[in-house]
Amino acid sequence: MSGKNKKQFGVWMDSNHATIVGRELVDTGDFVVLGQAKNEGQGNNSNENAANNAEQALQQKFFKEITALMQNAEEVHITGTGISQEQFIRFMAETAQFKNTVANESTSNKMGDEKLIEYIAEKFN
Repeated sequence: MSGKNKKQFGVWMDSNHATIVGRELVDTGDFVVLGQAKNEGQGNNSNENAANNAEQALQQKFFKEITALMQNAEEVHITGTGISQEQFIRFMAETAQFKNTVANESTSNKMGDEKLIEYIAEKFN
């Protein structure tokens, strides 16, 4: 027995906002909110192609902001509304640092920080 716990994280997200939860001491301790990430959205663009490119670039930036708080993640549970979770899981699978990370997803309505912490803790017990 190695005594090593997995680095587990939880993310509640929609297309504009994410709350990232992880363990207090990286791989041990209680779950706590590590931070928030926002996708500010874009302004007006002159054509559809430019708008699509800008939207994809902003989404990549949003996803990178989330993963910056999940260093060396081994397990991630992603929940929220819409299709953002699927896109984020695909982003992680295509990112070298996270390609071996086990990602699970569920759908849930927005919840407060305490409720999210309880929810994620349940998923990893």
